[in-house]
Amino acid sequence: MAEAVETPEHPIAASLSAWDAGVVAGAETFREELTVTVPRSELLRVAGFLCHEPELQFTFLSDLTATDHTPIEPRFAVVYHLLSIPHRRTMRLRTWTEGANPLVPSVTSVWPTANWHEREVFDLFGIRFEGHPDLRRLLLPLDWEGHPLRRDYPTGGYR
Repeated sequence: MAEAVETPEHPIAASLSAWDAGVVAGAETFREELTVTVPRSELLRVAGFLCHEPELQFTFLSDLTATDHTPIEPRFAVVYHLLSIPHRRTMRLRTWTEGANPLVPSVTSVWPTANWHEREVFDLFGIRFEGHPDLRRLLLPLDWEGHPLRRDYPTGGYR
């Protein structure tokens, strides 16, 4: 299995660092795909830069998901899969949030498709997206207890 390799020299990570030296918390390449980790407080600014910068133009959010790393804190990684159609490039943007009160800024103002993706992550992981226009359950019934993709969710459910 191939290992992730730290790649601070990657052109996209370098563009982000040149724009604001404090926004890249980590950059790695795995199977030739870049993942850039940013602080949660900088997520919305970085998303706007990646979308609107003419040299990058990551205008399409193809997917947004989360991973649960319990018992490690911060517990949840929120991962954004981005596509730059004009430049024919892909990348992942990642940020972390704690398990006790998982909260991440909504990126619906940058990528409107995040609306449904954020609702799905909220429903299945319980991560709230601050500033989301309509954050409510999407897949599960309104009376469902818990968030079934969390690693501590009982296999048989709470019922």
